Amino acid sequence: MQIRPLYDRIIVKRVEQQRTTAAGIVIPDTAAEKPEQGEVIAVGSGRLLQNSSVRPLQVKPGERILFSKYAGQTVKIDGEELLVMREEDVLGVIEETAAASAKKAA
Repeated sequence: MQIRPLYDRIIVKRVEQQRTTAAGIVIPDTAAEKPEQGEVIAVGSGRLLQNSSVRPLQVKPGERILFSKYAGQTVKIDGEELLVMREEDVLGVIEETAAASAKKAA
């Protein structure tokens, strides 16, 4: 099943972070905080302005974003937990530097 967001809404899949401390202690799922980073899965057509024009969204599918802890509405589709949020809830886009992408490839 696919979901298509409307207007200025986006669909985000949370990016899971490492579940161990620096000392090697594993943090159980019940004690771990939900990550505030995610990957944009789908975007709506844009924000509807007062003059009836549509402003396109600045985020695109595939980008990694930062969002506030309580942003969006959680939905489950095909057993996968996704967030539906407005573009204004996005704090920023995470851009990889050339050094980080080279390190990841190695």
